Amino acid sequence: MLFQVGGQGARPTFFEMAAAQQLPASLRAALTYSFGVLALRRPFLHRVLDYEDEFYALLMLVLETHSLRTTDASFSESLYGLRRRAVKIQAKKDDAQSSSGDGIHHSGLEKRQKVLSVVFLVVFPYLKSKLYSIYNKEREARLQASLWGHGDERFDGTDYIDGGEVSPVSRGNLDRDVSVRTRLMTRIHKIIGACYPWLHASSEGASFAYQLLYLLDATGFYSVGLHALGIHVCRATGQELMDTNSRISKIRNHERERLRGPPWLKALQGALLSCMYTALDYAQTGLIAAVFFFKMMEWWYQSAEERMSAPTVYPTPPPPPLPKVAEEGIPLPPDRTICPLCSQKRANPSVVTVSGFVFCYTCIFKYVSQYKRCPITLMPAHVDHIRRLFHDI
Repeated sequence: MLFQVGGQGARPTFFEMAAAQQLPASLRAALTYSFGVLALRRPFLHRVLDYEDEFYALLMLVLETHSLRTTDASFSESLYGLRRRAVKIQAKKDDAQSSSGDGIHHSGLEKRQKVLSVVFLVVFPYLKSKLYSIYNKEREARLQASLWGHGDERFDGTDYIDGGEVSPVSRGNLDRDVSVRTRLMTRIHKIIGACYPWLHASSEGASFAYQLLYLLDATGFYSVGLHALGIHVCRATGQELMDTNSRISKIRNHERERLRGPPWLKALQGALLSCMYTALDYAQTGLIAAVFFFKMMEWWYQSAEERMSAPTVYPTPPPPPLPKVAEEGIPLPPDRTICPLCSQKRANPSVVTVSGFVFCYTCIFKYVSQYKRCPITLMPAHVDHIRRLFHDI
């Protein structure tokens, strides 16, 4: 098995399974890159990028459902000539007429297995992507809180509803509903941020274990999902590959025969079905071409960039040293969110560029206008050296 690189036996090699598993990720990268380039000229395409997970999940739902229905394989597996087969364990027989010596019999997929295959191929990756995005946002929020503190001064759109014409009772109910919803979502995000690393590590560890066992020929299941569904991935025989087109034609003809209504309505529905199937065929061909084109361009530009940028790559310089606090200057408060001048929580935080320390805008403006220096380091400063910080918006 370790030295089998393809062509022999019904069992796919590890490299075939790995290539089929990595194809959806490459397809998504190609589509995202293409839409990103088009969005530079057509700004309305940014809306598609804002809902990237939803659009990609919908696309894969259509492709995977169509592929499982017509070829008994996922979209990526069908491109590599692979098919999914249900595993049925049979008792071993002592006579020589037993059809399977290892007690394993393969058959076609049931309808339940096709539906669950779509769940494992589309729904679970979509949920994993959404959980990863929530985890990233929670991690960035914790990093920002560790650097700037838990600032409560944030602009809230509820302060400007209806130009301030909302009655006190309805405004109080609205604020209460918003606060309850905000606390609930914050708690859910914190739970996801705490649990996601463990869930991700568990899923990746299980996937690695199954892939290692498959590589060592210790199991016939390449992933946890295939084992849970009781499905083996096998190479399609030559006859199966030849019969695929005829099978698709039979399915489409059967659907046309099931159309009901007047002749003109049947003709219209048949034309719509033909257009839909033609669009699916062109979509599959176009997606395959997009993946290979993206991979080729990625390899081309990556190698060119490495050759061009290799001599000019230097390590990141160290950060500048911290400014020294003057003996006669104002001492720093222990809490970083407190203004050193008024000893209150900072309002409209602003930084003095000559020293890097942050104060309230009104406090530092009055001080610098009067004394022409930084109150902590006593370095010469001017009002032009004050910069507003917008991290709390």
